[in-house]
Amino acid sequence: MSFAKKIIEWYHEHQRDLPWRNTRDPYKIWLSEIILQQTRVEQGMPYYLRFVERYPDVLSFANASEDDILHLWQGLGYYSRGRNMHKAAGIVRDEYQGEFPKAYDELIKLPGIGEYTAAAISSFSNDEAQAVLDGNVFRVLARYFGIDTPINTPAGKKIFSQLAKENLDRTYPALYNQAIMDFGALQCKPKSPLCQQCELQLDCYAKVNDVIADLPVKIKAKKSRNRYFHYFIIQRDEEILMSKRGASDVWENLYEFPMIETSEALEGMSIAAHQEFLDIFGSEVQLTLLQTNKKHILSHQHIYATFYRLLDPRGLERKKINWNYVLLKDLDKLAKHKLIFSFLETAKL
Repeated sequence: MSFAKKIIEWYHEHQRDLPWRNTRDPYKIWLSEIILQQTRVEQGMPYYLRFVERYPDVLSFANASEDDILHLWQGLGYYSRGRNMHKAAGIVRDEYQGEFPKAYDELIKLPGIGEYTAAAISSFSNDEAQAVLDGNVFRVLARYFGIDTPINTPAGKKIFSQLAKENLDRTYPALYNQAIMDFGALQCKPKSPLCQQCELQLDCYAKVNDVIADLPVKIKAKKSRNRYFHYFIIQRDEEILMSKRGASDVWENLYEFPMIETSEALEGMSIAAHQEFLDIFGSEVQLTLLQTNKKHILSHQHIYATFYRLLDPRGLERKKINWNYVLLKDLDKLAKHKLIFSFLETAKL
């Protein structure tokens, strides 16, 4: 029995019942694939259901504002995914007459859709013979066939792409792709794979040669850098001062409190002597420390956030152009990144 048939046979018995598998609608499949990038199924499922309920088709998604999309995305992280989705939906509306494309060659042109996502959508919605290659598939192929070329190198990508294509069941590409992804997620897991209950163990290179923990090989990413953010809670009657982040940095276009970034950690109220603080707020202010060194991990960045309450700030006529007061009752309507969202869950404003 071929590798593909073994995987499909396993899938018939162990497949997960997921809502996006009960549709051929490329829009809904696209939603699920983007939401589940770097996100566990358990975490992504509620977001998928909310998006489908709020935006049942690509036209309703495209006609929403970016702020509305990001607000619904709040808490998922990697917000560029949401922004790219909004751009892609607009293109589908304007250039494809609202018909979400199904062909790989058209899908790959849309913002935020790479080779894996285009292959997934085209195979799941249209049975196009495209092999998917995500983290689960890399792991299954590396272990079963004994490939130790690092998966995050050009050479590795070439080898695994060819191997994925060679093993694709071209008669049932959607079924096979779903099967190998589930096999990697449920059976051939990153840690503690279920090798003793695996029907492929006799032919699996990693199992036979006892190198399961060594495969797949991945070159370590570059060292993360530390950043230090100082946030200021500034209220005026029933309003609070908020800032909208700009482009070319993390959390683009999301809202947060006014912030000063320093090059190193500061103790206690030392921020009050920082030159940028003095330039904006002056020296005659009341500053209270609310929360210190809250750590937030992003790709290649560790952010340490300190929150202060600031009373009677003078000099706010020199506040930054992207700082504006909003009504406290409207705060929940703003799309905020996880660091701010988490603080507000416990803070008393």
